Amino acid sequence: MASFFTGSHSSRQQQRILLKFNMATSNEKSSRDNEPPIIDLTQTEAEIIPLIASACSKWGFFQIINHDVSPELVQRFKTESQNFFDLPRDIKLSLKRDGSNARGYFDDELTKQRRDWKEAIDVGVPGSRDWSLSDDDTMNACLDGYNRFPSSDVLPNYRATVVQYFEACQKLSDRIALLMAKGLGVSDESIGGINDEKKDGNTGTDTDEDETSTSSSSLVAKLRSRHTSYLRTNYYPPYTAGETPSNDEEPPPLGISPHKDAGFLTVLVQDDDCHSLQVAQFENTDESVDPKWITVHPMPGAFTINTGDMAMIWSNGRYRAPLHRVLTATTTRISAPFFYNPGYNSIVAPLPSLAEIPLYYPCSWGYFRAVRFAGDFTDIGLEIQISDFLCENGEEKGTSPHLAKQEAILNEIDFSLPFDIERYRPLLEG
Repeated sequence: MASFFTGSHSSRQQQRILLKFNMATSNEKSSRDNEPPIIDLTQTEAEIIPLIASACSKWGFFQIINHDVSPELVQRFKTESQNFFDLPRDIKLSLKRDGSNARGYFDDELTKQRRDWKEAIDVGVPGSRDWSLSDDDTMNACLDGYNRFPSSDVLPNYRATVVQYFEACQKLSDRIALLMAKGLGVSDESIGGINDEKKDGNTGTDTDEDETSTSSSSLVAKLRSRHTSYLRTNYYPPYTAGETPSNDEEPPPLGISPHKDAGFLTVLVQDDDCHSLQVAQFENTDESVDPKWITVHPMPGAFTINTGDMAMIWSNGRYRAPLHRVLTATTTRISAPFFYNPGYNSIVAPLPSLAEIPLYYPCSWGYFRAVRFAGDFTDIGLEIQISDFLCENGEEKGTSPHLAKQEAILNEIDFSLPFDIERYRPLLEG
C-alpha cells in the first residue's frame, strides 16, 4: 500500500468537507481555515486516509464527525461525570489515587511541575480485560493498579455508563489507528490476524510471542488486543483572577499546562460551549522558539483526535506529537480524553517498512509509563520525553541514561503487578 504521508489534500477537497457540516456560521468556517481539519468519517477510506495522514503530520490534531458513537451515550456519560464531581469532597477523596495505584480521583496533578486547575478521575482497562469482575479482583491487577469507582449506592448508573463509553472510545481508537497505519503504507496483512492469539490479560501480552521484539509493523494489531488505555474525566472549575497567588512573573494557572500526550493517540470529547484547548504551532517546526497558540474550536458532536509520543516514534517522526495546553475559563466545564496506549510489554520502534534511518531507539511503553507514574508521586525528579530516545548520529547505542534504566527495569519488572515505586527507586535513581 502506498504511503499518503507526502500527499496533502487540496484546498478544494478541504472546502468540500467543511461545507457538509452546516452547523457553523460562515465566519466560524473562515476561522477554522487556520485550525486542525475536520474529517467526515462517512467518506470512503481512500478519501479519509490521506486527510488523516496529512493532519497527523502537520498538526498532530484533527476533529472527526459521523464517528458512530451515539450522541445519547456521550450525553449520558457527561451527565454521570457531572454527577460524580458533584459528590461531597470526602467521598471523592476516598477514591483518591496514590503511589501504589495510578487510578482514581485526584485534584493535585502537576504538569511540567505546575499545578493544574482541575479535578479528575482516571479509569483504565482492567488487568483481566473483563469488566464483569469486581474492580478489586486480583485478576485486575496491572502496572497502573485497580479502578476505583464510587459505589452503586452513591451513583447507581455511573460505572455502567463509563464502561460503555470506554468501550465505544476503544473501538473508535482502533479504527483511527488503522487509518493512521494505512497512511504510512502499512498493509492490511500486517494489521490483521490477531483475533485468535492467546492473551495474558494482566500484562496484555501473547503467551506465544515475545512482545519485546521490535516488529513495529504489527503495533496497531497489538494495540487492538493488548492496549492499556485509560479514560480521564476532567472537571475544570471556573477561574477568577486573584484566586491563587500570582505576580508579574507568574501568569494565572492553566487548566492544564503545555504538554504532549505520551501514548499512541487520544480521543477527546470537549465542552462545545467553551473553547479552551490550544495547540502549539512552531515556525519551521522549531520547538526551541516560542510557539503560536491555535485554539481548537470544537465542532458540536465531534471528537478531537491527537497523536501521542508513541505514534511519533512509530512513524519515525512523520506524525507529530503536538504540544498543547488548556486555558482556564470563567465557566465550569468537563472534558474527557481517552488515551489509547500500547501494551505494557510493547517495545515501540520506527516502522521498518518506511525504509528510513531510524530517528529513535526502541522505547518500552511500560518503562515510559512507569517513569511518568513515578514522577507524579515521588521526589525522584526523573522526567522522561521521547527526545531521550533520539538516535545520536546513527550510533547503535545512545548515551541517554533512560536507555540503560529501561534495560535494567525490564529485567526486573512484572507488569501484572501494580508499580511499586520504592522497589524500583534504586534503579530509577541509579
